[in-house]
Amino acid sequence: MTEPDVTLTDVGLAIECGIFALLIARRCPPATPLSLWFAVFFASIGVAALAGAAVHGRFLPDSTSTLWLVPLVALGVTALAAWCITAALLGEGTTARWLAQLAAVEFFVYCGVVLFVTRSFTIAIVNYVPALTVLFIVFVRESRRHRAAGPRWGATALALMFVGSVVQFRRVAVHPVYFNHNALYHTIEAIALLFMFGAARWASATRARTWGAHADTT
Repeated sequence: MTEPDVTLTDVGLAIECGIFALLIARRCPPATPLSLWFAVFFASIGVAALAGAAVHGRFLPDSTSTLWLVPLVALGVTALAAWCITAALLGEGTTARWLAQLAAVEFFVYCGVVLFVTRSFTIAIVNYVPALTVLFIVFVRESRRHRAAGPRWGATALALMFVGSVVQFRRVAVHPVYFNHNALYHTIEAIALLFMFGAARWASATRARTWGAHADTT
């Protein structure tokens, strides 16, 4: 196994995301698109992490270039899920519907770029940072409207993800060999996703109550 620190933290991240995706899909109200998009959000990061473990661990050395497509496309799904979560949090208005539709179009354009133009990880960052930034703004807005801790957890999660991205970009490491910048990034992301899980449970439960109240009045 090459890069054991990166590989093992990738595996840990994949396990964490798998657990969160299952818990959201099974324990949160499954009738709302919001809860399903949160499950997709966690699952896509988990798939990207698992593929990353295979690439960094060189478990399939002859397929490294092909495997690299998996985390790139999976991170595109993460961005799509973030846009759709934002749209769901905004409500049922025209802006939310247009945002979800544009996000779907953007996802297919991104996949075309990854498949036929470039497989640089930079394109994945350029693609998902705007989605996470807008979602962060929405969580901050929601934290001002609700006393619950859920929106603050979501904002904290996304702030930590941005910190992790800076750590990775600037190659900040605990140790250059035994715990490099990628491993530190995975650790920060794992903590961030724990906060995001709390935000996901709050948002899914809140939206379910809203939908239930709407159904009772119709």
